[in-house]
Amino acid sequence: QVQLAESGGGLVQAGGSLRLSCVASGLSFSTLAMGWFRQAPGTEREFVARISRSGGSTSYANSLKGRFTISRDNAKNTVYLQMNSLKPEDTAVYYCAASSMIATSTSPYDHWGQGTQVTVSS
Repeated sequence: QVQLAESGGGLVQAGGSLRLSCVASGLSFSTLAMGWFRQAPGTEREFVARISRSGGSTSYANSLKGRFTISRDNAKNTVYLQMNSLKPEDTAVYYCAASSMIATSTSPYDHWGQGTQVTVSS
């Protein structure tokens, strides 16, 4: 059974930082690209960041470059999202996802976690 379990969300003041984690089980983690997406109420799920199988290639939404960093530890079956200088507009549910291909859209991702809430207060 494939499971992606996010953690690390919470309430933080603007300017603060959070580190999200996503632990994968039931799949061959090191053979899959991983991505982070987010969804605010009333909006579509949007791309945040993605990382290749080895971690050697990363990509970010243009608006998030320089503030967010995606990384992975294949020995721990875990992908991370370090979020710095958080803004109220970063408030959303954050999801990790796994894909057999590197992608920035949602459709190639086969497996999704349940999400973790991030709330940034002003």
